[in-house]
Amino acid sequence: MKSLKLLSAVLFIIIMASCQHKPKSTIPVIGFVDMFEDATIAQARVGFVDALKRNGFSEAQQNVKIEYRNAQGSIPTLTQIVNYFVTEPVDMLATSTTLSSVTAVQKTKSIPIFEMVSPTPERMKVLDANGKAPANLFGAVEDLNYIDTSFSIIPKLLKPKNGKLVIGMTYNQSEPQSVDALERIKSLAKGLNVTLIALPLNSSAEAQLITQSLLSKNIDAFFALPDNTIFAAFETILKNCNQHNVPIFTSEAGLVQRGAIAAFGADFYQWGYQAGEQAAQYLKTHKTDGLKPEMVKVRKRVYNEAAAKKYHITVPSNFVAVK
Repeated sequence: MKSLKLLSAVLFIIIMASCQHKPKSTIPVIGFVDMFEDATIAQARVGFVDALKRNGFSEAQQNVKIEYRNAQGSIPTLTQIVNYFVTEPVDMLATSTTLSSVTAVQKTKSIPIFEMVSPTPERMKVLDANGKAPANLFGAVEDLNYIDTSFSIIPKLLKPKNGKLVIGMTYNQSEPQSVDALERIKSLAKGLNVTLIALPLNSSAEAQLITQSLLSKNIDAFFALPDNTIFAAFETILKNCNQHNVPIFTSEAGLVQRGAIAAFGADFYQWGYQAGEQAAQYLKTHKTDGLKPEMVKVRKRVYNEAAAKKYHITVPSNFVAVK
């Protein structure tokens, strides 16, 4: 009986020792952080994953693991997600939309961050005292230059109802690039002799009320800014605008697919793909040499054929109909 107990004890020690010395998985883990559940924004994640596959990294081949989390629009949840990934820690972070990228930068200085659907580090206000971006920040970013093209096309396509064109828009006070875009468009509107009416929209729950308020001011068109609240509330905005025969213009190709008239802006799938190519380079080399936040390479001039027909709008020939 004693020998049996001794044998059991020895086996237990061997098992425990083998567990303690079990090698850690060598498969790199990517923590993918999304702030919102949105069809347009989701295209970036698809592009990111496809870029990894094209470069030989996929969960099917078991040479990379992607842990996906979506904060569903909640900032506390977003913070918990990023804290979890940093604590694990994951081998890299992939962040989609501005708030995800900013939160990641605030929480880690060592884990590589590959951002997408986010503005430049300057627009995100994450530069250090010397004007340098975080050393662990990479991916694909956008500035505001393309918004000029998208906004400027409106006066060329619409005739004002009462002498001067009136354009309504909303902006998100909690998103730096949304506030910056508002200031840029204000200046642009003056030069185009356009009256701009802008109201804050900080939550998609307010979309019905705010849109109705804008529509009551007899606007000729609605301009949809590239911020997360617009993406989340777009169907509500579109429904109300259509009911009042007010066309929507935007700078986001994805929103044109969802019913806006026209846009000149980044292709979200390609945006994510571009960030994914950088991530794949890091997986291959385990180095960040030569990597940095780079401008989006693929922008498109697109229009929605059905929406243009509804409002009797003829778009320029260099715009392509979305499918």
